[in-house]
Amino acid sequence: MPRPLVATGTSDPSAVLRGLEAALGGGPALLPVAEGAPALPTPPPAEVRQAVALVVETSGSTGTGKRVALSSEALLAGAAAADAALGGPGRWVLALPTHYIAGLNVLTRSITAGTDPVVVAPGHFAARAFTDAADRLVTGPAAPRRYTSLVPVQLARVLDDPDATRALARFDAVLVGGQATPAPLRQRAADAGVRIVTTYGASETSGGCVYDGTPFGTVRTALVDGELQLAGPMLAEGYLGDDDRTAATFVERDGLRWYRTGDAARLTDGVVQVLGRLDDVVISGGEKVQLGAVERIVRGMPGQEAAVVTRRTAGEWGEVPVVVTEQPLDLDTVRSVVGDALGRAARPAEVVLVERLPALASGKPDRLAVRALVDPGR
Repeated sequence: MPRPLVATGTSDPSAVLRGLEAALGGGPALLPVAEGAPALPTPPPAEVRQAVALVVETSGSTGTGKRVALSSEALLAGAAAADAALGGPGRWVLALPTHYIAGLNVLTRSITAGTDPVVVAPGHFAARAFTDAADRLVTGPAAPRRYTSLVPVQLARVLDDPDATRALARFDAVLVGGQATPAPLRQRAADAGVRIVTTYGASETSGGCVYDGTPFGTVRTALVDGELQLAGPMLAEGYLGDDDRTAATFVERDGLRWYRTGDAARLTDGVVQVLGRLDDVVISGGEKVQLGAVERIVRGMPGQEAAVVTRRTAGEWGEVPVVVTEQPLDLDTVRSVVGDALGRAARPAEVVLVERLPALASGKPDRLAVRALVDPGR
C-alpha cells in the first residue's frame, strides 16, 4: 500500500529530525522543504511507494530539478557503514541545511546513535556561531566521539578564526564534501590539528559513501567509459515521477544495480580520484579542456581555495575558461601556472573579481549564477 508523503519546512531542524525519525520507523515519508526556495515545476505527490522513507529535492548546481527517493534501508546502511569507517557512533554538530543530503545524514546518524545534534545558529554561517555550538556539544558513553560535516567554504571560515579552529581540533572527524576540497585548505586543517575526512557521494547514494578516496562498507566502484559508477545498499530507489531518468541513471550490470554518477574519475588500487563532470568540458581552440581540472589547479594557489572556474563563449575559440573569485588573482600568474600543468588551451582567459561568489544554501557554488556573471548573453 502507498505511504503518505509529508512536507516539512527546514527552518526548524528539530521538526525535520522528528519527521525523519518517524519515517525511519515506518511512519509517513518525509520531504524536507526549504522555505523561500524556488519550487520544482511539478508539485510532489501526496503518496509514495511503501519502500520510500525520504524524498530529497535537488536542483543541483548545474542541472535540472529532481526528487530522489530513498528507503530506510539505504539511509541506515549508509549511516552504519559511515560510523564504522569513522571509528564508531558520536554526537554531531549540525552546520548544514537539512533539505540537503549532507545535513540529513547528520540527522540520520544522530538518530542511530540515540543523540540529538547541536545546531549551529541559523543564518549566514559564521565561525563564532560554530564555536558556540561546539562548546555546547557534550558526549556520552553510547556515543563518545565528536563529529561535524562542513563544506569547504565553511571550513575556511572556521580556520580563519583562532577560537573556532581550537574548537574544531577537538573533533574526532570533520567531514568535508560538497565540492573538491583544495589541497592548501586540507593542509591548513592538518597543520591546525584538525582531522579532515574528504567525502564523495550524492543524494542518490544516501550522501557520502567514499571517504578520503576509499569506498566504505560494501560500496563498490567501477569505471565505464571513463564514468565513475557506484553500487551498494545505500543507493536510492530512483526519481519520483521520472521513470526515464531512473532507468538511465540506475543500471543493472554483473548482477548488481549501479548508479551512474556522471563524473569522470580515475581508480588506482581501489582509490577514487574524481576529475570533474563528464559534461564539464569546453572545446577551446579545437582542444578539450576539463574545467574541473583547471579549477583544482587554481584552488591550489594561495588564497584561492573557493575560486570557481566557469566557461565563456569566445568567438572563433569556441569557449574559454574564466576564473571567478573573491580574492585578487593576477591573470598572467594563473595563466602560467595552469598552462604549465594542463597545456596552453586550459589557460584562463580572464579573472573576474566579485565581492561574494553566488552560492546555494548548501554552501556549494551556484554554478549557473557564476556562469551568468561572465557570460550573460549565452
